[in-house]
Amino acid sequence: MSQPKKRKLEPGVDGEGGEGAQEENGGEQETVLPRSRKTKKERDQQYYECYSDVSVHEEMIADRVRTDAYRLAILRNWSALRGKTVLDVGAGTGILSIFCAQAGARRVYAVEASAIWQQAREVVRLNGLEDRVQVLHGPVETVELPEQVDVIVSEWMGYGLLHESMLSSVLQARTKWLKEGGLLLPASADLFVAPISDQMLELRLGFWSQVKQNYGVDMSCLEGFATRCLMGRSEIVVESLSGEDILARPQRFAQLDLARAGLEQELEAGVGGRFRFSCYGSAPMHGFAIWFQVTFPGGDSEKPLVLSTSPFHPVTHWKQALLYLNEPVHVEQDTDISGEITLLPSQVDHRHLRIQLRYKVGDQEEKTKDFAMEE
Repeated sequence: MSQPKKRKLEPGVDGEGGEGAQEENGGEQETVLPRSRKTKKERDQQYYECYSDVSVHEEMIADRVRTDAYRLAILRNWSALRGKTVLDVGAGTGILSIFCAQAGARRVYAVEASAIWQQAREVVRLNGLEDRVQVLHGPVETVELPEQVDVIVSEWMGYGLLHESMLSSVLQARTKWLKEGGLLLPASADLFVAPISDQMLELRLGFWSQVKQNYGVDMSCLEGFATRCLMGRSEIVVESLSGEDILARPQRFAQLDLARAGLEQELEAGVGGRFRFSCYGSAPMHGFAIWFQVTFPGGDSEKPLVLSTSPFHPVTHWKQALLYLNEPVHVEQDTDISGEITLLPSQVDHRHLRIQLRYKVGDQEEKTKDFAMEE
């Protein structure tokens, strides 16, 4: 699940991105003004309230790649669902719960912490499934079920996979409510990274050099200022790229098996890995893009089903998470790019994503930059 987010490339003061952020010119720590911290309960409540509005649910259900993938994955696993019990973690408006009932589930527990649970109950009633889909209001960590379940389904993925930290709730539900050998939908997730040349950003950076041609006023001196405004921030930018923006063969840097013991502790410590690329050709490199895919078991004699947010695949509402360098770096064919990337919870709000990036481009010195998702 991901709340609507628009690309923000205008100048401004860093939000949470200043947390632990390091500038690339010498690695000096940025000065960040202290802010009053909310309690975990207050932050969780604020998070739930974001899902009480219709817009976020409209965006998710309108994402055909996402919704069709879940529907097909559930129907393909009909033999594992028929006559069985299902827990839907973060059920929202209830569409995944209804898919499970349509696939033959005996009982579906649709758990939703936000006020949208009331609309989910109406949707269940409208579809004549009150006897099989039970909507339960509250966080899955505190809701009590009358029995353990055979299947857990959840659309828990946020921007950059881990923003909003909903996976932790799914893992707690797995430990408490899933029968031994039970089914998880999806069952695993993979994270990918690649260097990028963002064509839209390049057009914006070059805009000031074109003003004289259009209006007879030379404003090319503002190009450096535009670069600082558009690239110097520490925020994770959510936007769609195309395959043409990718400068080298993408690499998987992390794999999450949702059945793996100890995964919760791994998420707290940070999920990541090293990378090394060889560039396709000459271009300005603006930073890195990360994206994910989740995999569903294929069911009887079917191949696993993959839901991908890759820029080489049809666009989804998750788009890609972009990590801009402080300024473009020119690369040539076979330029070597190496480094390490780590995704971990923010120190300010555990639901917010923080990314630590260490990288080296060609013969340049190694640099670091920390990023965070804007509030």
